[in-house]
Amino acid sequence: MSRNKFPPKPKYDPDSGPVYLYGLHTVRAALDNPLRERRNLLVTPNALMRLRETGPVEMRFTETTPKDLDRLLGADAVHQGVALEVEAVSRFGLNDVPNPRLVVILDQLTDPHNVGAILRTACAFGADAVVTTARHSPRETGVMAKAASGALDMVPMIEVRNLGDAIEKLKERGLTVIGFDSEAPAPIRPRTDDAPMAIVLGAEGKGLRQRTRELCDEMVRLDMPGPIKSLNVSNAAAIALFAVTAGRQAQ
Repeated sequence: MSRNKFPPKPKYDPDSGPVYLYGLHTVRAALDNPLRERRNLLVTPNALMRLRETGPVEMRFTETTPKDLDRLLGADAVHQGVALEVEAVSRFGLNDVPNPRLVVILDQLTDPHNVGAILRTACAFGADAVVTTARHSPRETGVMAKAASGALDMVPMIEVRNLGDAIEKLKERGLTVIGFDSEAPAPIRPRTDDAPMAIVLGAEGKGLRQRTRELCDEMVRLDMPGPIKSLNVSNAAAIALFAVTAGRQAQ
């Protein structure tokens, strides 16, 4: 594939500028996603070789250096020698997922690290979709994509304007909706059935909104016997997904 030899653009603003995905796993997943609109691949010779070990690189690329990528992405970005400029991933609608059996619903989570980590965990447990709100949810950034480790291009992200309506539609389609809240009356227990499930997680500190709690079929809490009584929401998501899929794993 042909290459260019122009330096990367000036450092971008992740909150308003183009979307750059970085890191080998993240970029590989984006290259393999036929729905992803890709603009330009910035890659060092070593990273290009490593990318080609996992699949073809069928697009034009710009040869660059680690220092150029540091200047573009910031010194804290663990880019592994590769960055891919893309259009933000297309968001799906509820009707785009025909027969969902496992859905993760995020009630106004705004931290891109947490959303990305939850995407990665959701992908690992075979979730059919992750639902977020149109407002009070993070823009797609390299930070989110890096935390998701490729899952952003593997699990449909559904963005809804009214979370309550979305929950009601999922219930109409046969999903049991389980909300997680520290003040819930019952502790979480591993499920023994194989019923379609949706889990609902709220933002750290605020938790689930009142309307969201009212729409859940069950409310559960995560009891912790140790001196620390709370977990990062992405860690809680992993425990929740393990619990609601326990019955499937036993089969």
